[in-house]
Amino acid sequence: MLNKNEIMETINMISNEHLDIRTITMGISLGSCAAESIDRVCEKIYDKITFSAKDLVKTGEEIESRFGIPIINKRISVTPISQVAAAADGDYVKIAKTLDKAAEETGVNFIGGYSALVQKGFTNSDRKLIESLPEALASTNKMCASVNIGSIKAGINMDAVARMGEIIKRCSEKDDMACAKLVVFCNAVEDNPFMAGAFVGSGEPECAINVGVSGPGVVRHALEKLGKQASFGEVAETIKKTAFKITRMGQLVAEEASKKLGVEFGIVDLSLAPTPAIGDSVAHILEEMGIEKCGTHGTTAALALLNDAVKKGGVMASSYVGGLSGAFIPVSEDAGMIDAVKCGALSLDKLEAMTCVCSVGLDMIVVPGTISPATISAIIADEAAIGMINTKTTAVRIIPAPGKQVGEIVDFGGLLGQGPVMNINPYGSEDFIKRGGRIPAPLNSLKN
Repeated sequence: MLNKNEIMETINMISNEHLDIRTITMGISLGSCAAESIDRVCEKIYDKITFSAKDLVKTGEEIESRFGIPIINKRISVTPISQVAAAADGDYVKIAKTLDKAAEETGVNFIGGYSALVQKGFTNSDRKLIESLPEALASTNKMCASVNIGSIKAGINMDAVARMGEIIKRCSEKDDMACAKLVVFCNAVEDNPFMAGAFVGSGEPECAINVGVSGPGVVRHALEKLGKQASFGEVAETIKKTAFKITRMGQLVAEEASKKLGVEFGIVDLSLAPTPAIGDSVAHILEEMGIEKCGTHGTTAALALLNDAVKKGGVMASSYVGGLSGAFIPVSEDAGMIDAVKCGALSLDKLEAMTCVCSVGLDMIVVPGTISPATISAIIADEAAIGMINTKTTAVRIIPAPGKQVGEIVDFGGLLGQGPVMNINPYGSEDFIKRGGRIPAPLNSLKN
């Protein structure tokens, strides 16, 4: 039973420390929507999504009202479209627009799953979907896309890496928001509730509820109360206890949503997902540990401690922790990260080092529009290598900004925030990228 102090503590977390449920995401399998005609595929997809998720937003709002817990986003993820549409003949952009229409009809914030999994090679359908990405993303508002180009078992598909560099460049020339809705993965997970990378994997149920919690502000306040003289052991213990409380709240919401909607409870993703709001920053947690400015020496160690403690606290609070689960470091979505880039403390190279120990990878990174496709591909390859060797999910969501110079600001609005254009290494990688083929899986993949 909760005592009075715990109730008051939770109320304070919500009122003053930006504690919220970042997303309730309904995963919907579209395996039954395959057909030989694109028009028929679109019809079946629209009908299934609008039927399955018709009460999702209303249910989220009812839970918010009942428990007093803010639920920021209600979202949908679906089976990778390159698999659903494989037998169909026609333009895949029609499917993208259908997903967007279904998102509008159900009232959700985003829908994810316009995706292809090409870690070992391309099917014809994968190629069609990838080639359609610039037009599909530019002509939709709520649809998100992802491509998985590597894994611990398959290695890295460098042909896909090379192509994605060109696709991202084309997306940026059509619409900078297109790049904000596209992520390239290594070791993508099947039950991720966060966008832009959410999709429903082949091992997932027909329909499930996955919840993503968040609370960087709560963790920072807990460390602030602890004081500057506390040891690292005390810091880790405080983060663990705080993550436990945050995750229990996510578990409560997930179970309630699952029961009300009559679908399976999937997982709680206990990631610390920041927002541009002051007081809701992962960078500020690291600075509360004693780092003068996020990006200076010691930042990677502080982030490693944070990520590990969050996971340890979260897994004690729920038997079904999944998704990405850790600390996110999206530059444009984190007020502290934005400040660190502006003052020169945080560089792209340091961010890459930080991705070795955090939850995902290079996220919402704005770069000059003059960046070459090969350089984009090389950045993706570096992140994929970190994921492959360390058996973790890594990703790149990079946004070339045409006409913008280093230091200028690109405003995406809402939770996507605003990103300072970051400097990139001036030396090229063209000869490396054009080799093609696959980087083989590492020795540590042979675990059977």
